[in-house]
Amino acid sequence: MTDTVDFPPTKKTKVKRLPYRGHYDRATVHAILDAGVIAHVGYVIDGHPYVTPTSFWRHEDRVYWHGSSASRMLETIEGGSPVCLTVSHLDGFVMARSGFHHSVNYRAVMAFGMAHKVTDEAEKLQSLKDFSDRLFPGRWEMLRPVNKQELKATMVLKMDLKECSAKVRTGPPVDDDEDYALPIWAGVLPVKMVTGEPVDDPRNLPGVKRPDHLNPKIW
Repeated sequence: MTDTVDFPPTKKTKVKRLPYRGHYDRATVHAILDAGVIAHVGYVIDGHPYVTPTSFWRHEDRVYWHGSSASRMLETIEGGSPVCLTVSHLDGFVMARSGFHHSVNYRAVMAFGMAHKVTDEAEKLQSLKDFSDRLFPGRWEMLRPVNKQELKATMVLKMDLKECSAKVRTGPPVDDDEDYALPIWAGVLPVKMVTGEPVDDPRNLPGVKRPDHLNPKIW
C-alpha cells in the first residue's frame, strides 16, 4: 500500500482482503480511471440492484458518464440515489505451480457517492468535449457541432471522487516454498487492450484521409 492517503478509507472503501494491495492516493486512483473506457455503475431501483456498464471519463476529482435522457438508470441516479462506480483492468494471467495459487494481475478502482445531473448547457457541452478529447485528442474540433436536440436527448451525470480506493496486483505467482522445486512452468501471460487497424466507412467522401488520432494504440 502507498503511504499517501488522499482518500481516507471508510467502511466501504477499506481493502480488507490482502490490504497491502490497497491504494488510497490520488495518483493511483486517477491513473487507473484514466486508463479505462468502461465503468460499471451499481444502483438500486425499487429495492432491486442493477449494474450498468457505461463509458465514462474523469476531470480532476470528478467522474462523468452519459446516456439517453430517457434512460431508467440515469433517471434513477438523477433523483439522488447513491451509486457505486467501479473500473477494472486485466493486466495478466498469473500461472502458478498449483491451481490454488493461480491469479490475475489487475488494477481496479471502486468509488461511492451521489451522482448529480449536469444542468448547465455550457458545462454539459464542455464535459462531452472532454470525453472526446480524452480518447481521441483533436477529434472534437473536426466534427459537426452538436445541435440543440442532440444535447437535449443526452443526460450527463457527475460524481465527486471522495469515497474511493484502488486495489492492484502485480508481479509473478507466489507459490508454496516446496512447489518451486517442481518441473512446472510458471509466470505471467500479459494482457493488453489494443485498438486494431481502422476500417473505412464505405460512404467516406473521396480523398478524405484518416486522422492520426485514429492510429492503432495500446491502452
